[in-house]
Amino acid sequence: MSLSSVLCCSRFTKKVGFFSSRPTFYFRKTTFRFSSNEFPKRKPFAPTDTFIRRHIGPNDNDIAKMLNTLNIKNLEDFLDKTVPKQIRIKGDLNISPSDRGEYELLQELKTIASKNEMKKSFIGMGYYNTITPPVILRNVLENPAWYTPYTPYQAEISQGRLESLLNFQTMVQDLTGMDISNASLLDEATAAAEAMHMCRSLKKNQDFFVSSDCFPQTIEVIKTRAEPIGVNVIVGDIDEFDASKYSLCGAIVQYPTSDGRVIDYRSFAEKVKKAGGMVICATDLLSLTMLKPPGELGADIAVGSAQRFGVPMGYGGPHAAFLATKDPYKRAIPGRLIGVSKDSRGQTALRMALQTREQHIRREKASSNICTAQVLLANVAAMYAVYHGPEGLTAISRRVHIGARSLATALSGLGYSISPVPFFDTISIGLPPSKQSPELLKILKGLGYNIRALSSDRVAISLDETYSLSDLKNLLNGFASFIDKDSSKIDLEDIALGLADHKKFLGDLARSSPFLTHPVFNSHHSEHEMLRYIYRLQLKDIGLTTSMIPLGSCTMKLNATSEMIPITWPEFSGLHPFVPSEQAQGYSILIDTLKKDLAEITGFHDVSMQSNSGAQGEYTGLLVIRAYLKSIGQAHRNVCLIPVSAHGTNPASAIMAGFTVKTIKCVDGAVDIADLKSRLEENKDKLAALMVTYPSTYGVFEETIQEICSLVHQYGGQVYLDGANLNAQIGLCRPGDYGADVCHLNLHKTFCIPHGGGGPGMGPIAVAKHLAPFLPGHPIVPTVGGSQAIGPVSAAPFGSSSILPISYVYIKLMGSVGLKKSGSIAVLNANYMAKRLEPYFPILYKGKHGFVAHEFILNLSEFKPYGIEAEDIAKRLMDYSYHAPTMSFPVINTLMIEPTESEPLQELDRFIDSLISIRGEIKDVLDGKLEVSESPLKRAPHTQDVVMSTNWDRKYTREVAAFPLPSLKQNKVWPTVGRIDNVYGDRNLICSCPPLEDYH
Repeated sequence: MSLSSVLCCSRFTKKVGFFSSRPTFYFRKTTFRFSSNEFPKRKPFAPTDTFIRRHIGPNDNDIAKMLNTLNIKNLEDFLDKTVPKQIRIKGDLNISPSDRGEYELLQELKTIASKNEMKKSFIGMGYYNTITPPVILRNVLENPAWYTPYTPYQAEISQGRLESLLNFQTMVQDLTGMDISNASLLDEATAAAEAMHMCRSLKKNQDFFVSSDCFPQTIEVIKTRAEPIGVNVIVGDIDEFDASKYSLCGAIVQYPTSDGRVIDYRSFAEKVKKAGGMVICATDLLSLTMLKPPGELGADIAVGSAQRFGVPMGYGGPHAAFLATKDPYKRAIPGRLIGVSKDSRGQTALRMALQTREQHIRREKASSNICTAQVLLANVAAMYAVYHGPEGLTAISRRVHIGARSLATALSGLGYSISPVPFFDTISIGLPPSKQSPELLKILKGLGYNIRALSSDRVAISLDETYSLSDLKNLLNGFASFIDKDSSKIDLEDIALGLADHKKFLGDLARSSPFLTHPVFNSHHSEHEMLRYIYRLQLKDIGLTTSMIPLGSCTMKLNATSEMIPITWPEFSGLHPFVPSEQAQGYSILIDTLKKDLAEITGFHDVSMQSNSGAQGEYTGLLVIRAYLKSIGQAHRNVCLIPVSAHGTNPASAIMAGFTVKTIKCVDGAVDIADLKSRLEENKDKLAALMVTYPSTYGVFEETIQEICSLVHQYGGQVYLDGANLNAQIGLCRPGDYGADVCHLNLHKTFCIPHGGGGPGMGPIAVAKHLAPFLPGHPIVPTVGGSQAIGPVSAAPFGSSSILPISYVYIKLMGSVGLKKSGSIAVLNANYMAKRLEPYFPILYKGKHGFVAHEFILNLSEFKPYGIEAEDIAKRLMDYSYHAPTMSFPVINTLMIEPTESEPLQELDRFIDSLISIRGEIKDVLDGKLEVSESPLKRAPHTQDVVMSTNWDRKYTREVAAFPLPSLKQNKVWPTVGRIDNVYGDRNLICSCPPLEDYH
């Protein structure tokens, strides 16, 4: 329908009487009622706290109303017109029925969790017990206002967490002695691999040295990432390495080393740089309160994990890693970067800076596929530093250090040999002749402790902030009994009091430079102050606690409280990822059950839980395909076909996995079959894989998906299905059934793990039987992975294990019936919204029968000649208390809307009404009533201080600016900054905390 016909249409005029005046909207009267699906006939003692009716927003009456709007009789008829019949599941999924209530299931999960043995682990290797301050645990980690927002692309309504992330960057920069830091990465090993890629990109050389003193998991992840791109990894001793023999792009060292030694790397750094390489230092933030920072030792890049800054171990994650570097390399830094800019009034405002925030938008030219971060965990770590401040952090590290030195002194007195000094928190202990480490570990386990075996005759203990004097005594007693000695007369307190000053002990490697001097780290040390600071930031952001977030391809659905509760249970949050398997039986049950259910839901044979994000899942799946092809003598197949509509991570992941990317055209929202056939024939001897998203990123269920998969197989390729849109398929169709070979699953979308403001996420991969032998393994936990496993892609064997209970609870509470209904209502909600909005905004693509999938695209291109673009509508939606839909992806100047199944009809209507109201504001510009530059669209968003200002010079009223709908007078979220100047922020790059007065 043309714009002129829309404006003249009587139906349009009746629906929106605002073209001659302001719109009239009516509040829906809400009545408390139970529909038949909420409380069906049931057994007399069945639970009343069942979950399906809580998770799915619309009730039966709402569903009937939406179907009536679509002129459809019932839900089954609707599905026949949206999901191709040939791929629909016949029957139900084999998932346990949803007849348990939330309380009952949590009790069941508590029983499973209790099978994890709660011993105290002093294993180290990058994972440490930590104390999460209760004020941060309750008000950040467990607070939906912090864990339900999306990545802060819409910066004006994300200033709270942007400030916290800027604190994180400042904290990392200060402690590492670097000039700039990103806003977190997935884990330490991944950060190290990203740093390797960065070195290769900058230096163009192919040799990379890895110190054998690095953590084993870091070494193996680097190897995994290096091989596909042709980087030659040399693992060895820094003292024996001759850098002049290699064409070095870089080298990485661990500081302190894996076994605890603190080494001066300055001469080694000079040697590497002389050979043309860059120096990466993997480091520990807590140690850097006492140790000379990497930036003062010649390092160009520092990487590590902020886990021990208040983030529970969680059997491996999620944790916030970091990558910091020197100023000359700032435009090569992977991941997201928070920068300081200014808004339309010249006030300080924060935003994601540079294109590095989305390196993958460079598609096949990308040097990284990073598409997410660990924002929630970075915020926890940043708040930990804000709460403790430099003095508090130093006190914690000194106590840890004193404990380690005191224990080392006592053990030396018993006759054990201690590793050379200096060390920070980890002591390496040699055992007497004829004594073996397994015997000692068994004794200590009996006392309730896990430590690390370095070899058959050497062990290590890594202390942390949670240790007590009784822990030290118990450990000492265990070591004493092991060699038949008595430790009862050893006075650890006397030993501690007699220790030399730490600066003398650490010598030239003792820190002398100040850190965390900004006022934010020196102002909030009482709990009241901290609580108010957290809430002050929280109020600046929009999350699912305030309104729906209709981001297409992001699936911002309910993160139910019952799903979230278990993640901070000590039985799940307190486990070290490398504890003996018999101590993690609860996790084993949870992970095995979840893998089985995910395999059933997707129609695949097996699942790997290791990938920490969707993009990492893509990469892992492609590596598995690569390994399979190599195993059948087809290693020469290296071409990966990708539709032009694909998310940017697809080509980026393919390049990183060693493939050559070739694109396929799309037509009418679907893969162009003719072009696909041409490309297949063109590359028949080299075809490795096709990457395809289903439903497509254009919001359409393609009728030809089976044909596409079949064609690729005929030409010897494998089909990689991007699981970003799996929410539309759940319970309705299965990728494994219609021809896919591997699929990654976004547990942070389809399976309810919250987005956390930009992480955490989980991207496990599901594979067909022939690919299962190649699922990734792990160097510390050999039972993980297939029989011909590729190397690890993450530091921990099961990725971010502690958030897996979220997806477990969701699946078990929904059951097969609930999961099918979830997918069905996700598609219904989208079609209802599309139908209501179509008279005002053209729907770009539809399926065969005129319907969309679970998301749809509004085409805004007809407004561009009038100076109105997607960004203007996105910013104006903030005045309506909404986060904008996905903007200009996959088509420029569009909005892609995905409501999910969790949003009730009332919220769908409120968002629709907001867009219709904005359409009226657009018409005012089109009709010449307002110049575009003077319209509320261009001057949005409107802050409270602007609306309350005594000087109001705009050509529309304050009410139009702030309260364009009557409902906003009852519930309003105010943007705290005006429209941000992106160009200024990139040209004047500042990525650490500005002076405090700038915030005012």
